[in-house]
Formats: sequence, C-alpha cells, structure tokens
Amino acid sequence: MNPVEPFLEELGKDFKVYAPHFPGYGESTGNEHIDDVTDAVLFYHELMDELGIPTANIVGHSMGGMLAAEIAAFDVHRAKKLVLACPAGFWIDETPIPDFFAAQLDEIAGLLFHDPKSPAAQMMTAIPSDFKALETMYVERVKRLATASKFLWPIPDRGLKKRAYRIKAPTLLLWGDDDKLIPPVYAKEFTSRIKNSKVEMIKDAGHMLMYEQQGPFVAAIRKFLKG
Repeated sequence: MNPVEPFLEELGKDFKVYAPHFPGYGESTGNEHIDDVTDAVLFYHELMDELGIPTANIVGHSMGGMLAAEIAAFDVHRAKKLVLACPAGFWIDETPIPDFFAAQLDEIAGLLFHDPKSPAAQMMTAIPSDFKALETMYVERVKRLATASKFLWPIPDRGLKKRAYRIKAPTLLLWGDDDKLIPPVYAKEFTSRIKNSKVEMIKDAGHMLMYEQQGPFVAAIRKFLKG
C-alpha cells in the first residue's frame, strides 16, 4: 500500500478525503481508455457515482487542477467548492509554459521547486545510483508522461477557455509565487474566466507548493472550504 501524502493526512483531519490515482499514474491501469478531456471527465463522474458522491469539494493540482475545472464546467452541480492549485489548462503566447516533456532529469527540480536544493526537492527528483531503481524510475516517468501528454503537450489548451464560464462553484486558486512551470500570471487568466474565484499566493513556493509550503497550503484550503 502506498504511503499517504502528508498534506492529504493533514486535510484528512478535517475532511473525508478521496485521492484516486488517475489512470496511468501509480499502480492504476486503464490509461488506454482515456483519449481526451471528455474521457477524463467522464472517468471522474463515473467514479463519484460509483462511490455514491453526488457533489463534493474538488481539489486539483497542475494537470489535476485543469481536470477539476473541467469536471465543474461539464456538470455545474458536481462541485460544491473548487480549489485549483497552479492549474494547467490555458496558454498565453507572451508567457509560454516550459516544455516539461523535453526536460532532462537534472532540470526537473529547478522547474518544480522554489528551492531545488531543499530536502523535498531532492527527495522527489533524486536520480538513483542503483541501476534497477533508475530503470524503475524511467519506466514510471515514461508512463506518467504518456498520460500527461494527452492533456498538456504540445500546449495545455484543450478548450477549457470555452467552458470555464460554466463553472458556478466558488473557486480558490492557489499559486506558488515562484512557480517556474506555470507562472503566476496564469492566475489572472483563471480569475477572468471563472466568475466566483479568487487567488491566494503562497510565498517561497514553486509549482510543488504542497511540499514546499505544506502549512500555508493546507491552511488556505481548510479556511476556504470551511468558510
């Protein structure tokens, strides 16, 4: 059994948390059945139906944030409140998003973290010296990138800009003030398209803000969902 992420443990003290692996991530299967945003959204809707959850607070990060927004746009009754942590989904020509798919292993920490030398960054992006562990890491990375590329490559624009106006759920956007992968300027794109939305910047955090600034990240979500 995989260990629970510490920030999910914290949120679990106040809320009942479901954190399903998306097909193609972790030990999950079924990636071959997910071709586009519609397939992904239907996967989540069917999962919630199976679990008997007609409506819920939905939280998503990065690609997960993009899909959370799509879930709320496709069915305006599904999300009570929406938390999008540095979500993908839009493209601004003047501020392009770096090509994560072309990044070398030793470049990833710099793209994802405010401090690429921090323990959290080193733990997540360390390159194993053991050949078997390195092989396993490459296989896992290829599997994840194959899934993510369906939504993010060559650019993460799959039509959310046409549907975001449908989102009715109160929405909190959380952004690391030093996000180098999806720069904070993208927050304005979301607030301009989602009516009932606001932004909270997390200081000294990059794209992986839940690891770098777990306390402020969890506190912001807790306050928003309970408010």
